[in-house]
Amino acid sequence: MRAFVHRYPAVHYATRQIRIRLPQRLGGLNPAQVPPRERRFELALPRRAGSGGADRSSLTITAPGDYRVARRLHQGGLASYEPETVACYLAALEHTRPGAVLDVGANIGLYAALAAARSRRRVYAFEPAPRIADTAQAVSRDNGLGVEVVRLALSNHSGTAALRISPVADTANTLTPDTRTQLGRVLVRVETLSHWRERAGAAPSIVKIDTEGTEPDVVAGAFEVLRRFRPWIFCEVRPEHGAEERLMALLEPFGYCWYHLCGEPPYPLRAVIVGRGPDPGQRMWLFAPEPVPERVWHTARDWYRALGTPAPQV
Repeated sequence: MRAFVHRYPAVHYATRQIRIRLPQRLGGLNPAQVPPRERRFELALPRRAGSGGADRSSLTITAPGDYRVARRLHQGGLASYEPETVACYLAALEHTRPGAVLDVGANIGLYAALAAARSRRRVYAFEPAPRIADTAQAVSRDNGLGVEVVRLALSNHSGTAALRISPVADTANTLTPDTRTQLGRVLVRVETLSHWRERAGAAPSIVKIDTEGTEPDVVAGAFEVLRRFRPWIFCEVRPEHGAEERLMALLEPFGYCWYHLCGEPPYPLRAVIVGRGPDPGQRMWLFAPEPVPERVWHTARDWYRALGTPAPQV
């Protein structure tokens, strides 16, 4: 029954409205803590002196009310959502060679939207979950961004796989087999990044990867891309299933350098990749094909400060 309710948005919303009217001792919900059926808001974009695309001051975001990324952005703005990664990502858009931007595990397509709003690059957002991909497409369409939403999961093989739908959050859907409770499974197309790139004719320059535990598989399927195009990679690292060791083994032959994006830039070059840090929320790393120049860190610091202080959560 729970899976059925969560699978259909209208049923989920109607069930919540019923529970709002029940006493909490009988399973009722506090109305103040129930998200709206839909969120529609303007997301303010930071400005940095000398940066391109400064004419666009905001993005219009429309998403289901319980989507986690949209909720955090609505409540606290960009400063409340991975500010270290956002700052370095915006700096990379300015300093890396011309080429496409790939947002792998895009969710509602925030990083894809930022790339399209702050550069003239070709941008692709990879999101296999159908409803979430629809939202990413709507964000691009509503803002006239031209992001190409690719309804595909990237991994180390091609074919099909079961995407496990999480009951906890839309950000927790995964291809990883595990014993966690799930609402159900969706059969999705799977392809390697190298094969997709050959078909699409793209020349990746920046790749963001956040795929809930399968990040090493995405990198393993991108060897030809790493060898030929040497993109900058923003990657979430989870301390599970030996991900740290796998990533180091995959990237070392290509001479990549790694930096943990934690605190205000600049960041030191790390000897090892470690997924478990003092703040479990700061799991993003930058894998660069060469040591990051000081000018990039200066730009990243400017963007970090331009993001400002997070708004209080409500």
